[in-house]
Amino acid sequence: MLLFILIGSFTSCIGTKKLTYLQESEQQVDSLMSIRQIQKPYRVQTNDLLSIRVKALDQELVGMFNPIDDNNVSATGEERLYYDGFLVDNHGNIRVPTLGEINVLGFTLEEIRLKIEEELLTNYFKEEANIFVTVKLAGIRYTTIGEIGSGSQVIYKDQVTIMEAIANAGDIELTGDRTDVVILRQYPGGQKVHHIDLTALDAINSPYYYIQPNDLIMVKPLPQKSLGFGVNGLETFSAVASVVALITSLILLSNRL
Repeated sequence: MLLFILIGSFTSCIGTKKLTYLQESEQQVDSLMSIRQIQKPYRVQTNDLLSIRVKALDQELVGMFNPIDDNNVSATGEERLYYDGFLVDNHGNIRVPTLGEINVLGFTLEEIRLKIEEELLTNYFKEEANIFVTVKLAGIRYTTIGEIGSGSQVIYKDQVTIMEAIANAGDIELTGDRTDVVILRQYPGGQKVHHIDLTALDAINSPYYYIQPNDLIMVKPLPQKSLGFGVNGLETFSAVASVVALITSLILLSNRL
């Protein structure tokens, strides 16, 4: 009986290999690793929120092209972006003051910038105005569910790795499966499911190592959680010992009857 408890304790707890991120292979001789993955420019999708600003030597000349937020001057941070940003609608369009609707679906941020700049120089300004257009994503928004801090998150950077996204959400629980993290990603033709093993160092070369706006990151539970075992040897030993004690008590009680 004692042997059964000991075996259960050591086989049911969660090993360090399942908890450690970006592990080197056993053949790795040093920490130097070439990064093969080249991040392709992001192409705008529906429901993205863009931040667009137009500047010039005379800022009053371009004031009509920039968003005005008189009713919410106290709004800051993400709330301000909600009011000032340009939401890509279901048809892939944004509405820019004076310029009207502009289709941006499938364009990169640089292509959108050139598109707006060309429109301004063609219909409103001359080269001498020295207009300066900036187009950025108003933060990278994503959602996490499962064995991780759940909820909607936003990071104000141009590029965000899945490691940064997970850390920002509060890290994966000990009972979460790091070997098969699921990413539900939005594409023009619909949504696709992708998988990435975050315990392998080669994950940095995965095309899904960098997250995209509106990604849904799902972390499944390890079998130990569904079976009710502890996350370490001591917890498992206690759980198994409790079961054995209960069975022993029932046997002794039945023998007395």
